[in-house]
Amino acid sequence: ASSDIPNFPEFVFVGMVDGVQMVHYDSNIQKVVPEQDWMKQTDAEFWEKERENLFYSQQSFKAEVATL
Repeated sequence: ASSDIPNFPEFVFVGMVDGVQMVHYDSNIQKVVPEQDWMKQTDAEFWEKERENLFYSQQSFKAEVATL
């Protein structure tokens, strides 16, 4: 997470398995980007649900940081 850095996302999520990046999400693009070819074959409904989950996490994290 970051704050007040121009052109840098406030929130970034990177999913990794065994040291290999699988997915990426950030608050600037607000979508989940599959990083492996085999993951790109997953249907759009799955990625939309993941996007919603990560957007919720982004909002929740932002509120928690504000509270701190």
